[in-house]
Amino acid sequence: MNNVRLSAGNPAFVPARRMTGGRFIAETIKAKGISHVFFMDAVLRRALTEMEDLGIKRILGHSEKGIAYMADGYARALRRPAVCMAQSVGAANLAAALQESWFAYSPVIALTGRHPAAYQYRNAYQELPHEALYASVTKFRGRVDEVAQLPHLLRQAFREATTGASRPVHLDIAGYTADVVGAAELTATIWPEETYAKVPAFRPSPDAESTSRAAAAIAASERPVILAGAGLMMSGAEGALKAFVEDHDIPVVMSLDAKNALPEFHPQNGGVAGTYSRSCANKILHDADLVMFVGSDTGDMITNHWKLPRPDARIVQIDIDPAELGRNFPEAIGVHGDPKAALERLASELPTRARTGWLRKVADYVAEWRAEADIARSSDVTPIRPERLCREISDWLPKNAMLVADTGYGSHWSGTLVYLTEPTQGYLRAAGSLGWAFPASLGVQCALPDRPVICLTGDGGFMYHLPELETARRHGLNVITIVNNNHCLGQGRRNIDFAYEGREGNKEEIFAYRDTDFAQIARDFDCFGVRVDRPSDLGKAFDDARRSGKPAVIDVVTEFEALAPLPWTPPSGS
Repeated sequence: MNNVRLSAGNPAFVPARRMTGGRFIAETIKAKGISHVFFMDAVLRRALTEMEDLGIKRILGHSEKGIAYMADGYARALRRPAVCMAQSVGAANLAAALQESWFAYSPVIALTGRHPAAYQYRNAYQELPHEALYASVTKFRGRVDEVAQLPHLLRQAFREATTGASRPVHLDIAGYTADVVGAAELTATIWPEETYAKVPAFRPSPDAESTSRAAAAIAASERPVILAGAGLMMSGAEGALKAFVEDHDIPVVMSLDAKNALPEFHPQNGGVAGTYSRSCANKILHDADLVMFVGSDTGDMITNHWKLPRPDARIVQIDIDPAELGRNFPEAIGVHGDPKAALERLASELPTRARTGWLRKVADYVAEWRAEADIARSSDVTPIRPERLCREISDWLPKNAMLVADTGYGSHWSGTLVYLTEPTQGYLRAAGSLGWAFPASLGVQCALPDRPVICLTGDGGFMYHLPELETARRHGLNVITIVNNNHCLGQGRRNIDFAYEGREGNKEEIFAYRDTDFAQIARDFDCFGVRVDRPSDLGKAFDDARRSGKPAVIDVVTEFEALAPLPWTPPSGS
């Protein structure tokens, strides 16, 4: 009986076997249904060798940040764990990239090498204490000092990454390339544990008391609104949200992470709120007498620096992480539970209610915003306006496409002005790291090989990880990357103008780049590349890129002076 055990959820006995640590890692990853692993050489070479036998694709990138972002894109696209790996020297770079996964609730499992104990504190080559580097960006950290620890800690890494609020985890494995453990032998059992191969691993339902309090407050509300966030999307609660709001005449506004929680023209879609927002969404938040934060944080971006909602609005907060309840709104009715489970339970307690007048006002706000936005979205000027680029993307975007947007203006323009009209269209955006979108889109394409993946970034963002074009070409990851090329970091322009007000000087030195032809660079990587400087040519460029059968770069020459609108803010005292 020491060599066999009953696998959780599986009636068959699973025998223990003799294997290397590398084989154990590879088989565990395979058992979790992970199809790709993202890495920078040199790390866990024995595990990588075993992965080939098991059919796991090994994606060698050009930087630790690049491969971490690929893993992040893979994890977000599938709502499943992803694995990235780097040697000891690259551990600090990998840690920096996990900030993105942390803020996006992405279950990335980072494996790094670490010099063994006999080398510690002796000026071993490039050795640093890794624990401090990962402390702020991971939910769980473990040291694998010997191979006997590997089964327990690798299993625990998956459990930690997928339970509660999903987030990245880190294992620091003995050996400069982690192969002290990778080469050692052990007798072990591979436990599939399918429960921890997806997010959320469990769906806790809220308790009766908090559900009743929330239901009573919602039932009494005349102008409620749901604010949907990243947690709702990681929960896969879009269907539950749609059913809930249609039964109770409640509009929805979203954070950028939940842009596609409802299709664009659903009558209760009020748009993206906060700082990167549509004015209609912020007006809806301001007019609401009750706001339900569903899987959304309550930070400065979504509340426009806590100017929204209005001070007298009631707050209901639904979150799988109990520590978030009441964080910035101490008077909130806290509902601890998985967003999907919580919405379904609330729906069972709430009577159906019509709020015709409130929905009419919401529709008026949306129509007013759309009429104003359509002026800029229809512009024929050159250089091309970003608003027109967003309209052309909206009109062309395939019905099952996944749009991956960079931070800053990449998120601002696409979040407000790209219309996702089909429930099968997806949207992922950078949580804040400029340059994330392109390598992340490669991870998304690995996760979704049969769907078109479109990356929207700027010239500044694309330059961060441009060498990953070679990775895309080598692995046939035919992402279409649209570069909003205004040859500058445009989002900072407004504040730089303020700083230079009344002064002479060369302000472009601190935000402008040389004009670069990214289409030519793409062709030099043996990818498809086309430069577009007229709005009427965008549709053909999109079609040609998709037909090319290669990774594609569409370099769109856009207006240097273009600035996104500032967020609508309630008048002082209102």
